Amino acid sequence: MKKIKKAVIAVAGMGTRFYPITKVLPKEMLPIIDKPILSYIIDEVVESGIEEIILIISKEKELIRNYYSQNIKLEMSLKEKNKLNELQVIKDIVPNNIKISYVIQDKPLGTAHAINLAKDYINDEPFAIIFGDDIVDSKVPVLKQMIDIYKKYDCNVFAAKEVDKSNVNKYGILKYKNDSTKEVECIVEKPNINEAPSSLATIGRYIVKPEVFKEISTLEKVNREYILTDAFEKMMKYQSFYACEFDGKHFDTGNKLEYIEAVINYALNDSKYSEYVKEFIKKNI
Repeated sequence: MKKIKKAVIAVAGMGTRFYPITKVLPKEMLPIIDKPILSYIIDEVVESGIEEIILIISKEKELIRNYYSQNIKLEMSLKEKNKLNELQVIKDIVPNNIKISYVIQDKPLGTAHAINLAKDYINDEPFAIIFGDDIVDSKVPVLKQMIDIYKKYDCNVFAAKEVDKSNVNKYGILKYKNDSTKEVECIVEKPNINEAPSSLATIGRYIVKPEVFKEISTLEKVNREYILTDAFEKMMKYQSFYACEFDGKHFDTGNKLEYIEAVINYALNDSKYSEYVKEFIKKNI
């Protein structure tokens, strides 16, 4: 069984739900206190043992590359001013042992198209896929929880959570072949309420074997896009998929209300801000 060493993080979306700010700022760079959303995702990936990250960005998101590049002039300035704490914060954005590569998605042709752009970096290995809207606050990183399931069954893995029945049309919805092992029989992309096989929804985290690229190459467009779920459906005919019903609080930060919830959640968990935030909420309810 091959080790999961690489993660593809897709962050090329336009962020239309957050216009007008995302006209100039990538949605993945919106701050949660003092770190961008993407930083929480990369922290999770690094803490899960990933060694190489491939970021799928658009031409309009070079700011992401700038953020994760070394700024020698800034570091020298902080050092000269003896601002050593701030200097360490800058240096800690990405550990030195983590390799980050960038691939440009020049056309918005869907999730499968975005992931396929990383094919040459994967080298016939199983790998993780993460989409830039989803962050999870958990004691054990969600990706680590998923890797444990991959190691147990040598399988593809979906991160999954129960959602309200009224929201099943926003997610890929799973049906189990085996409830005790959580082996997946099928996935239905954004079904209506009456057709949903369950209320167990996938979020933007997957572990997949390299055969996914073969199936992506056979896809046809649906509403002008190539859909990653369609590739998973093809793989299910000959490979096993399991769900990881993870422990943790999930936030879809592409949704304005959940973004606000995420900011409050992380502020309440931070000793520097928690008492102030509690007092502010108490005064204003």
